[in-house]
Amino acid sequence: MQLYYHPLSGHAHRARLFLSLLGLEHELVLVDLAEKKHKEEQFLKLNPFGQVPVLDDDGTVICDSNAILVYLAKKMGRTDWLPEDPQGAAVVQRWLSVAAGQIAHGPAQARLINVFKAPYRPEEVIPRSHSILTLIEAALEGRRWIAADRPTIADVALYSYVARAPEGDVDLQRYSNIRAWLERLEALPGFVDFQKTPVGLAA
Repeated sequence: MQLYYHPLSGHAHRARLFLSLLGLEHELVLVDLAEKKHKEEQFLKLNPFGQVPVLDDDGTVICDSNAILVYLAKKMGRTDWLPEDPQGAAVVQRWLSVAAGQIAHGPAQARLINVFKAPYRPEEVIPRSHSILTLIEAALEGRRWIAADRPTIADVALYSYVARAPEGDVDLQRYSNIRAWLERLEALPGFVDFQKTPVGLAA
């Protein structure tokens, strides 16, 4: 397997993290976002959307980080990470949607301002970040994992941008459940860290 990625992309990190948690051998292929390599013709043949990550599994090409999580769990028959029962699968999907929606438009965008000088407005994205973090904090009350009694791909999908929220000036101090959950994820066998950037509250 080859994973086309960039070390500062939280979307790429969640795919890399899950590959490692599953213990799957893979090659990391760096896509230089600063040099716009993700917009060049060769890369666009892999992913017409021009985004990382992309997984190439011996010719089977999967784009989109959450789709990669689903693909790997299904391919490996890991129903512990992606439940087969309707309710369990639906709960996981709900949080995958949160990762693609409120997390992408909250903590991820807030971080992009400081890491990549993205033209988002802090006064908009930081409050949005706290809105979704407040909901996640409440969802974790009395439980160890977000979607089941064990870690699932929902936890993997949420982890990267929540963990690096302080890089976007989003303070996690008030969220004790989230901070404990992050520590549990980081203690899992096979965990790989998301590269830190000393900006924002993480400076």
